[in-house]
Amino acid sequence: METKELEKEFLEMVEVQKRTIYKVCYMYANDQDDLNDLFQETVLNLWKSFPRYRGDSKLSTWVYRISMNTCITFLRRSNVRPQTVPMTAQMASSLVADEETTGHLKELYKLINQLGKLERALILLWLEERSYQEMADILGISKANVAVKLNRIKEKLKRMSNS
Repeated sequence: METKELEKEFLEMVEVQKRTIYKVCYMYANDQDDLNDLFQETVLNLWKSFPRYRGDSKLSTWVYRISMNTCITFLRRSNVRPQTVPMTAQMASSLVADEETTGHLKELYKLINQLGKLERALILLWLEERSYQEMADILGISKANVAVKLNRIKEKLKRMSNS
């Protein structure tokens, strides 16, 4: 494939997948600077891998996997547990419609950020309404393991929200 064609195809893919990339990066960022760095690093990693994408899995699965691996690698390097990134009005308005829902969403993200890496990845995929099989493919675990872990994570989040 010609370079210009590849670039055009890649930019179109990023445009379609940017919300997904952003959400994954948001879950692993400590602050707005980290969020920007993670997004940029993820796009760079996607670009490096794009010529080798063979279509063995869905494009969204491939993007999720690279995004999460990039973020997890970032966490390992920085060795810092993420805090919540303040949600700007623009971010909130693009995700939800009213203030009450925005407050609930902020609280949910705050609780999710207290989870471990795998738990955070699973709940993010669940919130994205991905199928159990797709979650298993992205994370490299069995479909049954996805179901068990999700139930445990939901219970854990309930306990955390009640304390």
